[in-house]
Amino acid sequence: MSEWIPIIAIIIAALVVIGLILTLVVFKKKKEGKVGEPNYRIFFNVGMVWIPVGVVFMIAVNPAIGIAFMALGIMYLAIGLANKDKWEKKK
Repeated sequence: MSEWIPIIAIIIAALVVIGLILTLVVFKKKKEGKVGEPNYRIFFNVGMVWIPVGVVFMIAVNPAIGIAFMALGIMYLAIGLANKDKWEKKK
């Protein structure tokens, strides 16, 4: 178990650094006034992909991970469908 501690610490540190970088980028864009409306069709598409991924993980790997992926997929799907009127039209 102790061999996993440095690996977990590195993963957590990397996620924190990525989160800080994303926060700075969003803050900079917001300050410049370049923040736009999200493309809600992408939320729908991501939800449609994550639900089957959750099923596969639930069967093959671990039911808890599968349920988490399925729940996230359902949330993304709901966000996309709730904002269907704001989907960007194909050009």
